[in-house]
Amino acid sequence: MTAGVQVIGHPLVQHKLTLLRKKQTSTIEFRRLLGELAALMAYEVTRDLPLREVAIETPVAAATGQAIDGKKVVLVAILRAGIGLLDGMLDVVPGARVGHVGLYRDEQTLHPVEYYFRMPRDLEARDVIVVDPMLATGNSAIAALDRIKAQRPRSLRFVCLVSCPEGIANLRARHPDVPIFTAAIDERLNEHGYIVPGLGDAGDRYFGTRP
Repeated sequence: MTAGVQVIGHPLVQHKLTLLRKKQTSTIEFRRLLGELAALMAYEVTRDLPLREVAIETPVAAATGQAIDGKKVVLVAILRAGIGLLDGMLDVVPGARVGHVGLYRDEQTLHPVEYYFRMPRDLEARDVIVVDPMLATGNSAIAALDRIKAQRPRSLRFVCLVSCPEGIANLRARHPDVPIFTAAIDERLNEHGYIVPGLGDAGDRYFGTRP
């Protein structure tokens, strides 16, 4: 196991990921599966969020419960494919604030180009979870984390469905303090910067723009 990387091996996660990978999976099924996977992964990603005690009244008596400490969690989607994970995670954490980082990959250099950046206020008091289905070269994740870190969030986590050794090494080298949560570490990158075996272009498959 790579330091700072957690592979979520729950049987339901692995089963749904296998279905998601199939090239025969339709757009509507891809969207459904991606949302379900995001919701399942959200439980693991948020497992160690800090808690505080709160006084409440049940219908029977006074009691002490626990609530997530601090201001609301922030979910940040790396556009455009991150939208698919964002929707599923919001099903589990519906009160979360939402940020967006718009990046596209230059097909010649494989480096990200930013076209949009919007975050909630007061990140210093918030736990931020950045989501993108694929961790390929790692360049987009690094660019997004660079920008978010400049606003000094209380904590940062990165979540992806499928990763590869090259992307993990790149991200860990630049942001060793940011834990990575993934459902799979695949074999390698190919010469076009795609994960092998991967699942193709997650954005194209989610939005129905694949050839």
